[in-house]
Amino acid sequence: MNDTQRLQLLRIALVALGVICLLIYPLMQLWPSGWSWHEGYSDYPLMIVGVYATLGVFLIRAARDPLANLSLIWFTVWSSAVHGAIMAVQSFMHPGHMGHLAGDVPALFIAALVLALLTPRPAAY
Repeated sequence: MNDTQRLQLLRIALVALGVICLLIYPLMQLWPSGWSWHEGYSDYPLMIVGVYATLGVFLIRAARDPLANLSLIWFTVWSSAVHGAIMAVQSFMHPGHMGHLAGDVPALFIAALVLALLTPRPAAY
């Protein structure tokens, strides 16, 4: 794959991931065992929805010029990997949350991997 194709795929991935971030709330409603960590009333889900909706908007905007937004892309890669790892451990610690191992945990790792593989790196010095 050449650099032009890779950059085009990165743009598509950024938009797709941005849209998924904007859909966190509906995912929490449709598949709570895979996407929501609190049952009943809690302030936590709305805070997560707000953070991910904001990230989603910025990822979609970053798709216009990914090279000018590398720090946002790498933040998304690393924060997704760390978030996924913490959630995976917590899923094993709390058997009622094992559904996350088939929902948001792999989604975070896949997002991190796709962006990491498609994001250009600086040329060797």
